[in-house]
Amino acid sequence: MTQDEDFRKKIIEEYKQSVLPLLKYLPWFEQHRGQETATVFRGQGIQENSLSFPVYDAMLMRFLKEAGSTTLMDRNYRYVYTKKHLDSHDAERDLIRNASWREWDLLKGIFSRYVMGGRTKPALWSEGVKENIFFLVLTKMKEIIEYWDMPLDKQMMFAAADMHGLR
Repeated sequence: MTQDEDFRKKIIEEYKQSVLPLLKYLPWFEQHRGQETATVFRGQGIQENSLSFPVYDAMLMRFLKEAGSTTLMDRNYRYVYTKKHLDSHDAERDLIRNASWREWDLLKGIFSRYVMGGRTKPALWSEGVKENIFFLVLTKMKEIIEYWDMPLDKQMMFAAADMHGLR
């Protein structure tokens, strides 16, 4: 095995450790594609001059908390947008669609914009779901890992078997 192969295997293993726990959210993202995931809380008895605020879906909030604590977060995500001249959702989707394992940092940058950027501009969280960005990034990351390693579905099955002493 060459040094490049060893390096790639090590990197793919690191990627897998970050992505695997987030894959459980894929069905939810697929189901909510194109939908709003926030409602505006107006409350009972709040007067017209009072401030209303968005309330986000609980599943989305769990995902954001879990995703925000992974190594997939890149505080310098704005650099990806400047470097690649990303100025629309279509440009983001094109980059995601064409990414390989060598563009993992670009995927992380897009992902981070919606997770971390949403902390200061919460509308990005709903936008990430509605525009299908979360789903596409996670699906592409899963595809990259499976290309270079065993399919993640099988790994999850083996991990469950190991937990129950069946293997």
